[in-house]
Amino acid sequence: MPVIGIYARVSTTDQDPHRQLSELREFAQDTYDEPEIHTYADIISGTDTERGEEYQRLRTDIEDGNLDIVIVHELSRLSRLGAGEIHEFLEFCLSQETGIRDMEVGLEISLDDDLVDRAVSQLIAGVMGDLARIEHKQKLRRIQSGIDAAKEAGRWTGRPPAGFDVEDGYLQVNTDEFLTVRRALERVGQGYTYAEAADGTPVAESTLRALYDDRRDLYFYAEAEDERLKAAAQELEPLEEPNIPAGTSLPEQEIRTIVRDEIHRHQQ
Repeated sequence: MPVIGIYARVSTTDQDPHRQLSELREFAQDTYDEPEIHTYADIISGTDTERGEEYQRLRTDIEDGNLDIVIVHELSRLSRLGAGEIHEFLEFCLSQETGIRDMEVGLEISLDDDLVDRAVSQLIAGVMGDLARIEHKQKLRRIQSGIDAAKEAGRWTGRPPAGFDVEDGYLQVNTDEFLTVRRALERVGQGYTYAEAADGTPVAESTLRALYDDRRDLYFYAEAEDERLKAAAQELEPLEEPNIPAGTSLPEQEIRTIVRDEIHRHQQ
């Protein structure tokens, strides 16, 4: 009765590993007589190069001599755990007298193979790993290409800046939030600390600091290097800066009143 380990690995964006494990279990039961099956499954991001906990447990069981054969859906999946991982894993299994089987292409490496067959199998497995890495890099490039194309077309990808929303892929000014941010930036310019200026607003102190350093002209004058931000901000007419003496401590309610009055004036 062979003791078989079945290993599945999926990314966080894929379905759970149960489908892979079910197929691997069925394959093992159809291929071997009364196998004792141990399951191992990791959910790891496709860009993560760390070894999963279940993968580590699999290696421990191999090293302890608890498994006769390891079956995976695709050997190439192992290579994404790091460059050269598939080669090292094959050598590790064979050194521990554990066979390896790839269900997808029918590749099998066991201690019964002669040295030539084993070398050829390892070469094939290495090529599969290299192809998997190339495919993964191409996928990342396609994703980035899509983002670049969307930017060129004027569409916004990712989280919008404070004071903006994304509707149907395009930036739109959130008037209430935009004017609130603008008022907080005005207070910074008048000498208030970032903490004081951010108090009573939905903008964090660190965000307000970054906006004041990099984008205050966007909120004051609808000026920005990014034409998408500039076009969206120009939906609002530039607001006159209120004449409030620097250092004046305004209660939260008064700040809200100023913002509300500015919004009302804009809407008229």
